[in-house]
Amino acid sequence: AFADATKRAKPDDKGWGRDNRPVMNVNWMDAIAFTEWLSGQTGVRYRLPTEAEWEYAARAGTTTVYSWGNDVGFGNANCPGCGSNWDGDRTAPSGSFPANAFGLHDMHGNVWEWVQDCWQPGYADAPGDGSARRTTTCSAHVLRGGSWLDNPSYLRVAYRNWLGSALKDVNIGFRVAVDE
Repeated sequence: AFADATKRAKPDDKGWGRDNRPVMNVNWMDAIAFTEWLSGQTGVRYRLPTEAEWEYAARAGTTTVYSWGNDVGFGNANCPGCGSNWDGDRTAPSGSFPANAFGLHDMHGNVWEWVQDCWQPGYADAPGDGSARRTTTCSAHVLRGGSWLDNPSYLRVAYRNWLGSALKDVNIGFRVAVDE
């Protein structure tokens, strides 16, 4: 609906299907445009999560490497060597893996997820209140969660990645947060 309503091209899904798979091949600006459009359609404020919110949601009250424990295990996520039907081949349908303690699916693997924050290599000068880190010269944003193309170590809750805000790829998508 978003692509049609905004006259944008639909992101290339490589023929894997759109109905129950994460969106992919979107840049940070596409993700922001979607949240703004969705907010306008519903009257509810949708946005990308901040990096702090994303990590809190992914951890789901744990202190382990992954939300389910310290080992990647078998069948918990989509990545090469993770033991799923899609390992290193393509995205998995959303919800193919067990939810974390907060009821959230696919926080590890499947697609990297854009968050609001501008990229900085560490947490020095990061806001202490969970809000997004912003700079006046932000040309790269944070990605979290790892993807179907990545080694399990990239799926760790604490792992951070980044990409130029205008770039997109087959392993990059997003999830939305809602303000209540």
